[in-house]
Amino acid sequence: MLAVSPHLDDAAFSVGGTLAALVAAGHEVTVLTCFTASVPQPAGFALACQLDKGVPADVDYLALRRAEDAAAMAVLGATPGYLGLPEAPHRGYTSAADLFAGVHPGDDVWRSLTAALAGHDADLWLAPQALGGHVDHLQVLRAVAGIDRPVLWWRDSPYVLRDPAAVPGPDLPGGLARVTLPQDLDRRADACACYATQLGFQFGGVEAMRAALAGLPEVLLAGDRARAVVAGLDTGAVR
Repeated sequence: MLAVSPHLDDAAFSVGGTLAALVAAGHEVTVLTCFTASVPQPAGFALACQLDKGVPADVDYLALRRAEDAAAMAVLGATPGYLGLPEAPHRGYTSAADLFAGVHPGDDVWRSLTAALAGHDADLWLAPQALGGHVDHLQVLRAVAGIDRPVLWWRDSPYVLRDPAAVPGPDLPGGLARVTLPQDLDRRADACACYATQLGFQFGGVEAMRAALAGLPEVLLAGDRARAVVAGLDTGAVR
């Protein structure tokens, strides 16, 4: 199984319970995070994104986040992997509003993603629907949708908590149907607690995160190929 996560926390926040249950059922799960590059001496909005999490300017923010992710993956029982591409603030996006205002003309990072992902092989993929419209999520959606794999498409958390009516990105394939797999939501919460730099900003703290996620089931969408794979998994009945 291969989960393609835009950032260091997206897979755990969005589908960690499903990943934990897949591991418990004996499946090998890799979480491949796309935008993980350390950038020396960040400035402008990129630096602000670090400082507003309480991380000093002289700390390698992405190295710290990779360490958090490794701890979270250990809780889930998944293997972490990192593509090392730069996050949107290092690609010319200049504000929080800019991150949700659409992909910049000329931001073709999806091409690098496509090339990197095409070399990976897995029976089943998991990837974001890009609910909320964050440009990095949109780029991952575009790349994964373009390489023709059996994919379970997850609802992006915490964006779906903020807007339950949020619509997917425009590259989400059509003809999808809901699939529900077993989920270990307690282990999801324990894994999410490892992302200490993000919890205050995203949820208001660890206990608020646990409360918010406790009522959030992981709803997945799948096309025919992915549903056929899921039907053959030793994980319990598909609903």
